[in-house]
Amino acid sequence: MLLRTLAAAGCLLTSFSAQAATDMPFALDWKFEGPSAPFFAAIDSGYFSDSDITVEITAGSGSLDAIPKVATGAFPVGFADINSLVRFLDQNPGAPVTAVMMIYDKPPFAVVGRKSLGVEAPADLEGKVLGAPPPDGAWAQFPIFAAETGIDTDAITVEPVGFPTREPMLAEGNVAAITGFSFSSYLNLVRLGVLEDDITTLLMADFGVDLYGNAVIVNTEFAEENPDAVKAFLEAVAMGWVDSISDPEMAISSLMERNPAADAALEQRRLQLAIDANVVTDYVKANGMGAVDADRMANAIEQIRLTYEFQNEPDASLYFTDAYLPQGGFPLP
Repeated sequence: MLLRTLAAAGCLLTSFSAQAATDMPFALDWKFEGPSAPFFAAIDSGYFSDSDITVEITAGSGSLDAIPKVATGAFPVGFADINSLVRFLDQNPGAPVTAVMMIYDKPPFAVVGRKSLGVEAPADLEGKVLGAPPPDGAWAQFPIFAAETGIDTDAITVEPVGFPTREPMLAEGNVAAITGFSFSSYLNLVRLGVLEDDITTLLMADFGVDLYGNAVIVNTEFAEENPDAVKAFLEAVAMGWVDSISDPEMAISSLMERNPAADAALEQRRLQLAIDANVVTDYVKANGMGAVDADRMANAIEQIRLTYEFQNEPDASLYFTDAYLPQGGFPLP
């Protein structure tokens, strides 16, 4: 009798523990490449499981991809371009999705061209063919880049391309430049055999585009019901990034377990490019990781307004909340 009672109690405890765990599948914006390695590192280091959170990461197909997945509740959390989120919420007022942790303080939106094809500065795009995938986050910001640099968009031939064919078309000379994320397009071209000194990377943030980049987004209904789980999730993400900043090779080993066909050296370099240019900025060093500056966010909204006609008056509080972040953000080492 005693043994049966103890066994039953053990089953109850096991059942309770299983029920206590919170399932939080995470929708990425893109494939399993270097910049996604910190999320996998957080899983492998036990940072999610330590808080009774179960995380399975799913690859995406572009900067817009995760937003509807999270808004519909198919995923409670995701990784997406906040500028695309602004437009989505304007077109879908009341949708239960918002950003809760900024990762790319400096966005990787870029125009990448080849010097041998005559592209070294923004004005060089005039008279050229620009390859741009319609769902691409960088392409969505191109009108702001054009407005800030004063280039004549009517003098540019835009060729809609697919994500898989974007860099190959530039490598083959079928287009003179492409839009994309700086760290991805640059290294994809290198992998295709384009000489590095032939590649021009025009980072939009260096030419007056004052936008933020990718952030962790959350389904607001899920967050209201599970605030502690969301806070723990963000803390685990931050620890994964801190570890990856300190030891990128470790992070890439976690990535390679999920994508064994990847080139480890190339993906480590891709991760390092993202860390140096997009994540560990002067603002993040001074203010911690995760938060946004209210004045800069207001200016970013005004820049979006330059090329996008809002259906509703924009409201920054709809697009980002720091309610699930610690005071002062997450400190970096």
